[in-house]
Amino acid sequence: MTDNRITQLFNIKYPLIQAGMIWASGWKLASAVSNAGGLGIIGSGSMYPEVLKEHIQKCKKATDKPFAVNVPMLYPDIEKIMEIIIEEGVKIVFTSAGNPRTWTKHLQENGIKVVHVVSSVKFAMKSEEAGVDAVVAEGFEAGGHNGRDETTTFTLIPMVKEKISIPLIAAGGIATGRGMLAAMVLGADAVQVGSRFVASPEASSHRNFKEMVVNAKEGDTVLTLKELAPVRLLKNKFYEEIQELYKKAPTKEELIELLGRARAKKGMFEGDLDQGELEIGQISGLIHEIKPAAEIVHDMISEFESVKKEVANL
Repeated sequence: MTDNRITQLFNIKYPLIQAGMIWASGWKLASAVSNAGGLGIIGSGSMYPEVLKEHIQKCKKATDKPFAVNVPMLYPDIEKIMEIIIEEGVKIVFTSAGNPRTWTKHLQENGIKVVHVVSSVKFAMKSEEAGVDAVVAEGFEAGGHNGRDETTTFTLIPMVKEKISIPLIAAGGIATGRGMLAAMVLGADAVQVGSRFVASPEASSHRNFKEMVVNAKEGDTVLTLKELAPVRLLKNKFYEEIQELYKKAPTKEELIELLGRARAKKGMFEGDLDQGELEIGQISGLIHEIKPAAEIVHDMISEFESVKKEVANL
């Protein structure tokens, strides 16, 4: 595989990035993906500052390759998080859920590459104006918190490509080498993969959740709670309770009350498959086994290369 703008920007072997997912992306997963030639990411969204510090230090011991930290900008203790990232010498930060102008310049002044995650053309353009080094454009197939416009990856990537000149990473619905090639044909320089890495031994999520992901079929995930922050999750008892509440035309406050606190932790980290919020992408219908992160990287890259030869004959 030849070098491209993303492999050069991050100094990695493959243009394959593991998403920074809450309750799944600790140092074990990030270091495993980085060691396999991709870019591993520690998801700080479910970590207290001291916990993040520990994960960064363990990741540095487990790999001598580049890795990143994902920071949702809604995080309450964000100043402390950014301070730790700079102190610990992290070289790449992915920001999401907020204004990229807030931290980009400060991070770059400290020698850090900044990538912002967006779900629309408008925010991709705003991110480029804010001076980020690259953007992740994520279609609504993706798991977890998501765009309100329900723009699919297949349409979003070429539309963003048309409007920006900085490197573009595609996310949402990508778990195979074929999907990776398709995204890059549409204009992406690299892909970001979340759901596929959840079903790996190194992911810090609960075994119950991983098994449910592997058993998921097409149609088993849904985008809901748009009045709060749209989230894609697996249908379970908690989802049925949301549907029951919607029949009564609930207020925003009633939805917040039903959601409660730590619902995602309960499901993805503690393994409560009834009452937990089980965030995963539509591509879960194509994930059939739990396998090591390095194997996932290897399989995706080898399929990418063989399919590239296949399509040359079309």
